[in-house]
Amino acid sequence: MKIGVAMFFTDYSMRPDELARAAEERGFDSLWAPEHSHIPLTRKSPWPGGGDLPKMYYDVMDPFVTLTAAAAATKTLLLGTGICLVAQRDPIQTAKSVASLDLLSDGRFLFGVGNGWNEDEMANHGTAFATRHKLARENIEAMQAIWTKSKPEYHGEMVEFGPMMTWPKPVQKPHPPVLVGGAFPYGARRAIRYGNGWMPIRVRKQHADVLELLPEFQRMAKEAGRDPAELPITIWGAKEDLDALKRDQDAGVQRVVLSVDAAKADVILPELDRWAALIARL
Repeated sequence: MKIGVAMFFTDYSMRPDELARAAEERGFDSLWAPEHSHIPLTRKSPWPGGGDLPKMYYDVMDPFVTLTAAAAATKTLLLGTGICLVAQRDPIQTAKSVASLDLLSDGRFLFGVGNGWNEDEMANHGTAFATRHKLARENIEAMQAIWTKSKPEYHGEMVEFGPMMTWPKPVQKPHPPVLVGGAFPYGARRAIRYGNGWMPIRVRKQHADVLELLPEFQRMAKEAGRDPAELPITIWGAKEDLDALKRDQDAGVQRVVLSVDAAKADVILPELDRWAALIARL
C-alpha cells in the first residue's frame, strides 16, 4: 500500500517544490493539491467538515501551478489534484492543463476530481448546483475524448463541441487515471460509471469508516460490468496508526492520503519523518 500527502499550498505554507522533495525523499508515493478558485462571503451550503471554514480554503493556490512546481523538483513522486472542481471548469482548457502537466511530469499525474460542495462558488462560475453532477460527468467524458482522439468532438446535454484539434496528448495511455472523489453511495456510483478509481474520505456522516463499505463497492462494480481491480481505492484521512494502516493494506486499499497543515517546514518535516518510519514498516 502506498502513502500520499496533501497540503493546501498558500503563501504561508511550505512551497510545493519543497514539500515534494521532502515527500519523495521519505518514501511517499504522491503529493496532492486541492482546489478552490475563491470563497464567496455568502454561504448557502455548509462546509462538509463542520464548523467554520478554515482560512487555508480562502488562500489556496492553483493546483496545476503548484503541482507543476512539484513536478520540476522531483523524479518519481506522483502528482494529484485532490480534488479538481471539474463542474466549475471549462473542459477544453482543463483537458489541456491535465495533458500539459502529465507531459511535463513524464506521466506522473493523477486526476483526482470531485463535484464540489460550495453552491456560491459554483454560481460565480455559472454552474447550477442542482445539475453539477451531470455537468461534471459530461466535462470528464469530453476531456476523455480530447485526450484520446486526434479530432475529438463531444455532444452532450450540457457540453457540446464539434471536431477540433488540441494538443499535447497525455503521456499516460489512454489518459491519466480519473480518481473520483465523493461519499458512498453516490460518489462510488460515479467512480464506477466513468472513473479509474474511487477516492473517498475515511469518515463521513454517512459512515464511521469507509473501509467497511469496500465489499459493497466491489459488488456494485461487478454488477455494472466493471472489474474491481481496475477501480483502485485511495482513502483520505490517514492517521498515524500502524495497525489501522495494515488493516487498509490487508483490505486491498491501494493508497491512503494524510492531510498536513498549511504550515512551514519546522512543523511539517517532523510529521513526515514519523510517517517515513511507518512507511518503512508497511
